[in-house]
Amino acid sequence: MDTPIPVALIDDDRDLRRATMQTLELAGFSVSSFASAKAALEMLSPDFEGPVVSDIRMPEIDGLQLFARLKAMDADLPVILMTGHGDIPMAVQALQAGAYDFIAKPFPAERLVQSVRRAAEKRRLVLENRALRHAAEAAQDGLPLIGQTPAMENLRSILRHIADTDVDVLVAGETGSGKEVVAQTLHQWSRRRRGHFVALNCGALPETVIESELFGHEAGAFTGAQKRRIGRIEHASGGTLFLDEIESMPAATQVKMLRVLEMREISPLGVNEVRPVDLRVVAAAKIDLGNPALRGDFREDLYYRLNVVTISIPPLRERREDIPLLFLHFAGRAAARFNRDIPDVSNAVRQHLMTHAWPGNVRELSHFADRVVLGLEGGKAAPAAPEPSAGTLPERLERYEADMLREALSAHDGDVRRTLEALGIPRKTFYDKLQRHGISRSLYAAGK
Repeated sequence: MDTPIPVALIDDDRDLRRATMQTLELAGFSVSSFASAKAALEMLSPDFEGPVVSDIRMPEIDGLQLFARLKAMDADLPVILMTGHGDIPMAVQALQAGAYDFIAKPFPAERLVQSVRRAAEKRRLVLENRALRHAAEAAQDGLPLIGQTPAMENLRSILRHIADTDVDVLVAGETGSGKEVVAQTLHQWSRRRRGHFVALNCGALPETVIESELFGHEAGAFTGAQKRRIGRIEHASGGTLFLDEIESMPAATQVKMLRVLEMREISPLGVNEVRPVDLRVVAAAKIDLGNPALRGDFREDLYYRLNVVTISIPPLRERREDIPLLFLHFAGRAAARFNRDIPDVSNAVRQHLMTHAWPGNVRELSHFADRVVLGLEGGKAAPAAPEPSAGTLPERLERYEADMLREALSAHDGDVRRTLEALGIPRKTFYDKLQRHGISRSLYAAGK
């Protein structure tokens, strides 16, 4: 059973306070009531999980002063003001200053409940985003492999355990799962970190040049070899050689690679001498090389030589709890790259993060974060309401009414029946107001 959402209620009128408290409790909220703003301020803190509902007319510290103090404490804490008819101009002014809502007395119970529910949802998103950002910041402290699930904690533990052993490693994982990140982490956590980390994608090079890339050559070793070239293996001596998509390595090259692993020496093309090398080899494959049916032409003896230690990277779909944290990490990098602010994670984005299959794993998630930061992946987010500005009271009330319409449409995905129930107005009045304010319901409809 879900924990009831807390609400702070402040009203110096005992009878009204009790009635309002009963209304909110019947709606499922956990209400903390206070007879004065001073008493409420002693209890409220920036981590309060729900909205604040306060009367305006109170002795010592009135509702507007309370709102100002709460805003200074936490600008994202939603405050709903209950007002008498004569206080409406003050309430509009408070809205312009950032108050969440005002409700004119006397009001239907459902009007208050709906406002508190929307404010509570807003507060939930704020606190979830806040917690997510704190977790993402903590994850930057020396953890190249971000994640808090047991699978990721186990992966980091294995890497730390073998980092200084110099054992060759085979990394298995789906496309985009972060195999090169694992190899780089292993290098950085080892005593070889002062040497080179050299990466080669075996599937990206044609068979005619991969041998030269790996082993190097002397000038004149073959047609077009005009000068001496140090190969990737020799360049990695003292450090780490990462061979990605090793299952794509040509058969002839596999034979020579097996000798490198067994003897730790190379013979560049065009020379007879043997040169020793001191390196760790980390190989990665997209397929299970231990399965003969999948291994194909890959040499069995080379597989067993690499398979001293095998590290498997779990796909994103098997560690969904890490996805929001990873998303925020990538969003932060994208924001810095594109000179944009890091967006809050909306309900639509959060739902996509947690329900999408992510066949492209971390790489796909990174690209999705780029699009969100660029404003190309907003889900069904409603258009932003215009900022309030100075004007007459009727003009301010008109703006407020338009904002309420937009908010109700957004909360109910443009569904007319549910929006009418939330607003408590007839259908004809609803459509008249949409036309007067120039609001298109279709923009808020599900699937848009």
